[in-house]
Amino acid sequence: MSLRKQAVSGMIWTFLQQFGSQLISFVVSLVLARLLLPEEFGLIGMLTIFMGIGSALFNGGLTSSLIRTQECTQEDYSTVFYFNFAGSILIYGILFMVAPWIAKFYHQPSLTSITRVYGLTFILSAFGTVQNTILTRELKFKKLAIISLPALVISSVVGILMAYLNYGVWSLIVSTLVNVFFVSFFLWFNAKWYPKLIFSKDKFIQHFYYGYKLTISAILDTIFTNIYHIVIGRFYSPTLVGYYTRANTLMMLPVGNISGALNKVVFPLFSKVQDDLPRFRNSYKQIMQMVLFIITPIIVLMGLLAKPLIVLLFTDKWLAVVPIFKIICFTGILYPIHLYNLIVLEVKGRSDLFLKLEVFKKILLTIILIISFFYGFYALLWGQLIFSILALFINTHYAGKILEYSMWQQMRDILPIFIFAVIMAAITFIVDRMLTSQIDIVRLILGSLSGSLTYLLVAYLFKFESIQDIKNLILKI
Repeated sequence: MSLRKQAVSGMIWTFLQQFGSQLISFVVSLVLARLLLPEEFGLIGMLTIFMGIGSALFNGGLTSSLIRTQECTQEDYSTVFYFNFAGSILIYGILFMVAPWIAKFYHQPSLTSITRVYGLTFILSAFGTVQNTILTRELKFKKLAIISLPALVISSVVGILMAYLNYGVWSLIVSTLVNVFFVSFFLWFNAKWYPKLIFSKDKFIQHFYYGYKLTISAILDTIFTNIYHIVIGRFYSPTLVGYYTRANTLMMLPVGNISGALNKVVFPLFSKVQDDLPRFRNSYKQIMQMVLFIITPIIVLMGLLAKPLIVLLFTDKWLAVVPIFKIICFTGILYPIHLYNLIVLEVKGRSDLFLKLEVFKKILLTIILIISFFYGFYALLWGQLIFSILALFINTHYAGKILEYSMWQQMRDILPIFIFAVIMAAITFIVDRMLTSQIDIVRLILGSLSGSLTYLLVAYLFKFESIQDIKNLILKI
């Protein structure tokens, strides 16, 4: 199969996996939002940073090194497998010991037992990390889709049943553990690879040298991406963490799905064309425009119609999420640009530059966070948006130098999308103002329909090339 056909097939199956998984997860989250309280989601949100740091540490960036390595042997795979497994046990042990301090920091005694049980996901996921990497390297996304969906269905049933039986926050924890267990179990038997008693010091050094900088970068990113959970949880309340987590999760539903699905294909795909600069640059431009063309109108519509959307989905008890969600939506639009610029650095092996940029950006975020903290909760959210904009210029500048595709060229190529979105927003706002007396579902349907048609019509009239790219992709299915 040609690289192009592999890429198209990979995108199709990855989207099916991603959207199938998220459709199930979204339906489950609607059920759980009615059965559980915001503060119970908040308790899990408080642990996000610790779980993220642990994942970054035991993964070590070595799997990324495996994907970009042209030829991998049994030595490569086995070495990374044993390092990941040993690392997961070590990280879980540390998390187990510091659990009482985490609970004390947040003034939530129940977090001790929650942390110790939730942390078992590290060990369970370590069993399938290399198998997942092998299938990704080989662009076998159909298998990955077949593996992930049954595991999600099983864990979702368990979570809903436990929530219905009033197990509270434990329904979220056990559901996660069940999902990770079955994903690893299915990966183990579908990847047709098993570790041998081999650990190569040379292979470890090779992958570690590339991966450790990405690991440090991932840890920094995890800390500062979730720093708001820490600040809100420590100085406000679990309920407010729950609102913030719900708003962020809802925003990431389209953003994370579309960008994340493509990311699984883009990284191995870019790795294969990394030495062909014109081809690399054109692929990057095409994917960037296509993703933004899809994500931007969705996020804008969700932000404009936030109140009827949230009340319809989660009921009135989540109404406080609305103003939080509207601010967070702005950062969601910029997310794909950050993601694909950083992938360029990874693919080209510039993990050193990746790390330097992460350190600089985190210093910048710290300054913004400290300043905004003194002005209240909503100032923290606006500060997050300001940081995202500044980081955008940093990421596009350095990735642009590698691609010979400058920041200004990138901005010029995506500017029409934002112009289309502004026109769409104006029409949607007018229509929604006329429908304020209508029920939520009517406001959502008519507002979204009028906005979407406006967006597509304007893009079609200006003959924006992403429309043709999407049409071609659909015809390949």
